[in-house]
Amino acid sequence: MHASAFVANRLPIAPLRNIGRGTSFFDQPNRHSPPKRESRSVRQLGATLDPSASADDGDVAEFPGLEELERLLEVAVAASKSAGKLITECSQGAAVTKLKANPRDLLTEVDPLCEKVIRETILETFPTHAILGEEGVPPGKEASAAALDGMLRNPTSDFLWIVDPIDGTTNFVHGMPLCMPSVAVAYKGAVVVGVIYDPHRNECFSAKAGHGATLNGDAIKVGEQSSIGDAVVAMGSPPALESLEMSLRGVQGLMPVVRTIRMLGSAALMLAWVACGRLTCYWEYDLSSWDIAAGALLVKEAGGEFTDLDGNPYDLHVRKMIASNGKIHQEVLDTLHKAGVV
Repeated sequence: MHASAFVANRLPIAPLRNIGRGTSFFDQPNRHSPPKRESRSVRQLGATLDPSASADDGDVAEFPGLEELERLLEVAVAASKSAGKLITECSQGAAVTKLKANPRDLLTEVDPLCEKVIRETILETFPTHAILGEEGVPPGKEASAAALDGMLRNPTSDFLWIVDPIDGTTNFVHGMPLCMPSVAVAYKGAVVVGVIYDPHRNECFSAKAGHGATLNGDAIKVGEQSSIGDAVVAMGSPPALESLEMSLRGVQGLMPVVRTIRMLGSAALMLAWVACGRLTCYWEYDLSSWDIAAGALLVKEAGGEFTDLDGNPYDLHVRKMIASNGKIHQEVLDTLHKAGVV
């Protein structure tokens, strides 16, 4: 179910189960002490879901409390850093073992190794949680959309981990230090934890729903640019022909009116950089859930805006996306629409 639909329907949900005991990521409580129950409602996490939604007390789902979020974050960071270590051990590049959807969509022998270590790290602590990883899904946007939809419609757990083991595989193949794992955790369809770890610069971007975003533990926020003319806008160089056509339209529309355009080849990196203010905006015509789930939470928790290309709020099904500091969001959308990006 879409997160927005979930809020609108305000379905009654059974009380949250205890998802984990043990050492907290921050305050390290006694290993055998029960976690504090500080769960909050969907309404209290409005910044993570739909800020226009409203609900009455007692009839909305509760989300994990702070200690539970910290435990999820601790594991997400550990998994990301384990995968990051494998990536940096092959920093000079890697051989392509398979072409996926087309000759521009690559797979190396390291991708499945990174996903394997991420899965093992997650399941060691959370053996009942579900995991959606890029390498376990056939290539193509139809397959990735179907895989996500299947897991959300027929959940085996309230928790779904959404994993891209190496975001920026082409960069990785060519030895460019612009590739990294992206790990998100969704609870009942809404993203509550996100981690993007850049192993080349040892930068760990993380966010917990309702608790802000950080870079190596320090709070981050989006940029302050209020005019599209001051905006540094990032976009992709997509492998699919339809997306490529729309990207070319977008370049033609944006280039004359923004400060500059950057194509870095990693959705995770570009979203992390929007969250910390290095980029003002990033848009892409078609991405999968594992490309953007962690970054969407980062941007929103850093004070930015994340929508689809029609301006609708983000949920896990969104593929045509735009993330920004919020101040130039509509201007960029209007420019893209005027350029024929539909």
